[in-house]
Amino acid sequence: MAHLVSAFGTSHSTMLVSALEHWLMMFDHVDHRAPIYDFEGRKRSFDELLACLPADAAARVAPAAMTRRFEEVQAAMNRLARDIAGAQLDALIIVGDDQREIFQDSLRPAIGIYYGATIRNAAAPSPPPEDWYTRDQHKRLEESRDAHYPVHAALADHLIRALTSSGFDIAAVQALSSGQFEGHAFSFVHRRYLAAHPIPVVPVFLNTYYPPNQPSPARCFDLGSALRDAIGSFAEEDLRVGIMASGGLSHFLINEALDQQVIDAIRRKDRSFLTSLSPAILQSGSSEIRNWICVSAAVRDLDLDWITYVPGYRSRALTGVGLCFAHWT
Repeated sequence: MAHLVSAFGTSHSTMLVSALEHWLMMFDHVDHRAPIYDFEGRKRSFDELLACLPADAAARVAPAAMTRRFEEVQAAMNRLARDIAGAQLDALIIVGDDQREIFQDSLRPAIGIYYGATIRNAAAPSPPPEDWYTRDQHKRLEESRDAHYPVHAALADHLIRALTSSGFDIAAVQALSSGQFEGHAFSFVHRRYLAAHPIPVVPVFLNTYYPPNQPSPARCFDLGSALRDAIGSFAEEDLRVGIMASGGLSHFLINEALDQQVIDAIRRKDRSFLTSLSPAILQSGSSEIRNWICVSAAVRDLDLDWITYVPGYRSRALTGVGLCFAHWT
């Protein structure tokens, strides 16, 4: 029988593989073209944000402040890596989103599960791009040659069947087409947390980003609850299973108030708050909060061991990522 024994949450931003010097150079040229939405869900331009900055804007992106935040997230990721290794898992379910890496506009399921024997991550292009940001993005790819990471196919197959029986329409993905490879929500986890301690994974895809079929927060919560039950009904092997939320929190305009509300609701296991979040504020990168909603529902029998939140301001316009890391036991 399988048992859900641990859960984790991690952001997967390019910031997390970038050096401090690149944080200090700031991401203005990247975020100038990012899809930015304000706290009410209205689309804004980078220049519009520059025109209405708060009085403390410069202090938030001062070198000392950015250095402190860089050190905080490095410590959090190191701690999370140790906790994942210490959990001695037989399988890790990763709930993440695909950003036109496997699924395209021509066909995009709301929910999918991969159940092949392995999943490919591609080698980074050679020679490396000249732009430092693109080079950093490629750090989530393999250094020299493709990798084929193990998948717990039996557990994945069971989850597909169990969730389908529970009323969820699951896209069952058994293989990738030629040239496809796992998206960065999954490759970041492999490269940053599982490189030293490989664990078979089960990739769960949520379409957080792209209308018109994004699952509602309530549907994401219900999926997490159903995942918890489905794990417990897997009887083929005695497994220690973990689950991880990959992505988020708010971005590209950091909404610290929203992030703290979500974290507080996760602490209190507040289903009402999490399921009533307006989809209007879960736009662009902030949509990845859905992954955390799903995992928070799955951990009803676990306690939150620790959570670290760092508002990762990275441009003059105060764009960035609400960087968050967590561990449940």
